[in-house]
Amino acid sequence: MNTIITVDGPSGAGKGTLCQLLAKATGYALLDSGALYRLTALAAIKAEVALTDVQALAKLAAGLDIAFNAAEQGVTVLLAGKDVTREIREEAVGMAASQVAALQPVRDALLMRQRAFADGSGLVADGRDMGTVVFPSAAVKFFLTASAEERAKRRVLQLESVGQKADERQILTDIEARDKRDRERASSPLVPAADAILLDSTKMTIDQVFEYAMATIKKAALPS
Repeated sequence: MNTIITVDGPSGAGKGTLCQLLAKATGYALLDSGALYRLTALAAIKAEVALTDVQALAKLAAGLDIAFNAAEQGVTVLLAGKDVTREIREEAVGMAASQVAALQPVRDALLMRQRAFADGSGLVADGRDMGTVVFPSAAVKFFLTASAEERAKRRVLQLESVGQKADERQILTDIEARDKRDRERASSPLVPAADAILLDSTKMTIDQVFEYAMATIKKAALPS
């Protein structure tokens, strides 16, 4: 039976938190596809591979040594055995990941890796094209969004919570630029799947978003 749930949407809308909650509630595995692109970007930065060198980036993506370790406190992301969970969430890496994700050879290199996560035991997939390209036949699809201003405020709070300074105006500018690039890219642009359920979290708490999503999933009667 189809046991795939996809959650797509722009950066900062709350996809990661929602997917972790859904995975915990359903007992399904979690795929953070955005982390794959961030890992590719981080690996490129560390290896000094230019973000315009398409073939080198695709080769890098195909050979990434990555692992996701789920624990009670969250998911730890490893690159070549090193914990880079926090490093891949830095703004510079996020912007580089958005550029990398626009390249079709890189997307092709990571596509089969993403699909391999769906082994029939249940999967919650977090990304930007999970419901449109990677898992077009998913049982339940969500498209989670929020205003750019709200997402900038959330990012500021997130950075300040770990002791980092944040320029809200610059973060908003970066978010708007990333959104534009993601929407307008030729390869897998950021758009809702035709059968996706749209969720605007601008004025919702994460608990409200989670409760709505779970109610929808229960109606679909997916196995746990």
